[in-house]
Amino acid sequence: MTDRNAAREDRTHRIQQAVQQLYDAYPFPPEPLLDEPPPGYNWRWSWVAAHSFCSGRKPQRQAIRILDAGCGTGVGSEYLAHLNPQAQVLGIDISERALAIARQRCHRSGAENATFQALPLGRAAELAGPFDFINCVGVLHHLPDPAAGLQALAAQLAPGGLLHAFVYAELGRWEIGLAREAIALLQGDRQDYREGLELGRQLFATLPEDNRLAQRERERWSLDNQRDACFADMYLHPQAIEYTIETLFELIDRSGLRFAGFSNPGVWQLERLVGQASALLERGRSLPERQRYRLIELLDPDIAHYEFFLAQPPLPDCDWADAAELLAAVPERHPCLEGWPSQTLFDRDYQLVRLNDAEYAFLRACEANPERGATVADLLAETELDAAGVRSLLERHLLVLSPGNGGAP
Repeated sequence: MTDRNAAREDRTHRIQQAVQQLYDAYPFPPEPLLDEPPPGYNWRWSWVAAHSFCSGRKPQRQAIRILDAGCGTGVGSEYLAHLNPQAQVLGIDISERALAIARQRCHRSGAENATFQALPLGRAAELAGPFDFINCVGVLHHLPDPAAGLQALAAQLAPGGLLHAFVYAELGRWEIGLAREAIALLQGDRQDYREGLELGRQLFATLPEDNRLAQRERERWSLDNQRDACFADMYLHPQAIEYTIETLFELIDRSGLRFAGFSNPGVWQLERLVGQASALLERGRSLPERQRYRLIELLDPDIAHYEFFLAQPPLPDCDWADAAELLAAVPERHPCLEGWPSQTLFDRDYQLVRLNDAEYAFLRACEANPERGATVADLLAETELDAAGVRSLLERHLLVLSPGNGGAP
């Protein structure tokens, strides 16, 4: 082994050990355990919703394998298990204490299709793959080598599979980075996380009220950071790499996977910043995609993270622009709607939706459709909705479609 490789392995070991010690001291996320399924949904953790978002169509299979890479205390694993009851979910993490909580969490809520294993993400190649859906939220940026970690996950992603990731954004975390470094300087030895927590709490209590770091903590993060585990994860972490749009796409390009879209697409709409009828909007829309994303983050430096889907080709791309293909498609209600059945409900992002009578009747007719297999044309004949109304339901993510006869448009 060369001196360079030995030094790299030593650095990797030291970082992994420090991260493990943090999460053994403060298991994360610190959400309470329930004796029932978790409340609501996160549509990004629904295989049907995620696949429909990325490909335009419902996936052909729901009995899939899901990997929750860096699962922590199992909050995401629990949702993945309940939102995908036909799937088998495996959560991996380096913290044994967090994994013990994850096992207890899923057992208590009835998520018996979730299992857990102690394993660093960088050793994902040791798992019996491949996986159809990989969730990696808030983990890559804590690795010694995020690019190698993402490549390890990409190698375990099945053809047509999806990976959902979440990493830190540099601009929106500027104050966090300064406070994190300041606490580290005051502490000296970063390994005593409980002392670091006390120092950090004391620092924010002492800073002047108009101090920029204190203001940012108070206005944006303090509610979550009342919990020690959240404060420690934000300000005491021994390894936190932050990205810009440029470095994010460098990371993605090195993975060999295809970018399938940000999973908070509303944030990346330029019109929310420059208006609808603006000459600036026209100029911005003419930019290449990545330059347009960079423009948006420069204009909105509050963006503190990137959340996105990556795909392992081949992945279908269905836009349902062809009228015949739309009419032949098999429709189902979107799996993530809160308040259904009602004409007033919340969509996948918990935004209020009001359905007219025809839309409501069409979605009610879709209720039995997984077994019945009626087409859009069949249900239009039974209701007062028209094809334009179906497209509207689809655009508002209230509907998912499968190609007629199981084919691809």
